[in-house]
Amino acid sequence: MQKLKTVAYLRVSTSGQDLEKNKADILLFANDRKFGHVDFVEEKVSGKKHWKDRKIKTIIDKLGAGDRLIVPELSRLGRSMLEIMEILSVAKEKEICIYALKGNWELNGTIQSKLIAMCFSMAAEIERDLISSRTKEALKARKAAGVKLGRPKGPGKSMLDPHKEEIVALLKNGTTKTWIANKYNTTLPNLYNWLKKNKIQG
Repeated sequence: MQKLKTVAYLRVSTSGQDLEKNKADILLFANDRKFGHVDFVEEKVSGKKHWKDRKIKTIIDKLGAGDRLIVPELSRLGRSMLEIMEILSVAKEKEICIYALKGNWELNGTIQSKLIAMCFSMAAEIERDLISSRTKEALKARKAAGVKLGRPKGPGKSMLDPHKEEIVALLKNGTTKTWIANKYNTTLPNLYNWLKKNKIQG
């Protein structure tokens, strides 16, 4: 039987932040649970950097069913609720157990963790709606100020063009491309082509 892995992910946004207390708390937690050896992965990077461009992506890729990921708090995983939900979703599919010391969160397939995941999912949906609403209000203000908006006319134009600013805002906050494609009634390949054409990173 393959031995389960336990990895602790420590992300700080500034070099001045001290990781030693987090390490001590995680070791105490793992010892109480009899998890055995803990591999620490440290990263000093801004939370604005997407999770797939950080070490957390490598960790998730390497862990499998039953393996454990420990973090000091869930906010260390991502820059927004949307991004955290995306990470939790991937971890759930791979049956990785996630433990967050702050708040005593345990996402490990239990009924409690399923309820927590549902609450996070609802919060992520609300965050998406807020982003969409703020963007629409900004566009409405620009229109009132005399800025021409709407779908550009002519060959080579896309139905996504009028929603460019909203799509960019959603991507920056960690929304998945699948969700965006569904929202704007388009296909993923079409969305990818449009992003490439407009040189939008996401």
